[in-house]
Amino acid sequence: MSKMKHGFFLLTIVIAGMAMSNSYHLQLLTFIGINTLLALGLNMLMGYAGQISLGHAAFYGLGAYTSAVLSATMNWSPWLALFAAIVLTTLVAFLVALPMLKLSGYYLGMGTLGFGMIVFILIRQWSTVTGGDSGLVGIPALSLGPLSLASGKAYFYLVWAVVLMCFVICERVVDSRVGRALRAIHDGEHVAAAMGIDTSRLKVGVFVLSAVFAALAGFLYAHLVSFISPNSFDFLVSVRIVTMVVIGGMASIWGSLLGASLLTLLPEWLHVFTDYEMVVYGLILMTIMIFLPQGLTRGLLDLYEQSRTIYRRPATSQEPTANR
Repeated sequence: MSKMKHGFFLLTIVIAGMAMSNSYHLQLLTFIGINTLLALGLNMLMGYAGQISLGHAAFYGLGAYTSAVLSATMNWSPWLALFAAIVLTTLVAFLVALPMLKLSGYYLGMGTLGFGMIVFILIRQWSTVTGGDSGLVGIPALSLGPLSLASGKAYFYLVWAVVLMCFVICERVVDSRVGRALRAIHDGEHVAAAMGIDTSRLKVGVFVLSAVFAALAGFLYAHLVSFISPNSFDFLVSVRIVTMVVIGGMASIWGSLLGASLLTLLPEWLHVFTDYEMVVYGLILMTIMIFLPQGLTRGLLDLYEQSRTIYRRPATSQEPTANR
C-alpha cells in the first residue's frame, strides 16, 4: 500500500510538472514542496513525539545562511555547502536539544522561542557575514554537471524528489519500533520511561531530524530565490510552520503536505489581509483546534465515515411494517 501511495504521488508530480506551463504557478508549487519539508520535520517532533517547538525557523535560517554564505562569498560548491549546512545544523540542534528537551509543555515552547529569537538577532547583527537587514545577494543557482537547476521545471522536480525521499524516511521511522516509542512518549513520557524506552535519546534524535529537514528546506529556498534576508526566518515563519502542522493534522505525514499547500496558497487568496497576517493565522488555529482538533486530514476522514454511517442507517434499521 505504501509503495502504491509513493507511486501515485510520484506520477502526480511528474504530470503536474509536465502540464504546468505558467512559470509563476510552477514556482508556487515549488514553494509548496519547500514548506512541506518544514511541516514534515516539525510534525515528526510535535505530532509524533509531542514536543512543542516555536523556533523551527531558526534551523530553516541556519541551513539557508550557511549554504548561502559559503557558496556566495567563499565560492564553495553549493553541494559542498549543503553538506556543511547539514553538519552545522545537526551539531547546533544536538547541543540545543540536550538541555532544552529537559523542559516540557509551555516551558519547552518558550525555550525554543528564545532560541529562534537568538538566531534571528544573530543573523541581523552579524552584517559583515550575513548582510544584516540588507540581506545576502548573489547566491548561485544549483546545477548537476551540465544540467542547470536555476529555476523552472528542473528545480521543481528536484524539490519534490527531496520531499518524496523525506516522506519515505518518515514513514520508515513511524512504522518502526522507534515510531511506536515516539508515540508512547507523546501519550505519556513517564509511562514510556517506565517501560524501558530511552526517552531522552529518542527526543534528541527526532529534534535533530526535524532540524535537518528544516536546514534542507533552507538550502533549497536560498538557491531558488538567490536572495535571503532575516525577515524570511523570523518568529512569524515559525508560527506559519506550526499552523501548517496543526491544519494538516498532527501525527499525519501526508497531512503535512495538505497543511503546507493551504498555508502557501492562502496569501495568494487573501491579499487584502496582508497587514493582519498574524491575526488570520491565529483565527485559523483557533478554528481548527475547536472544530477539527486532529487537523483537516483526520477531520475530513471522520466526516466521511460519519456520512457513510448516516447514509446506511435507514436501510439497515428500517423494519417491515406489513406483518405488524
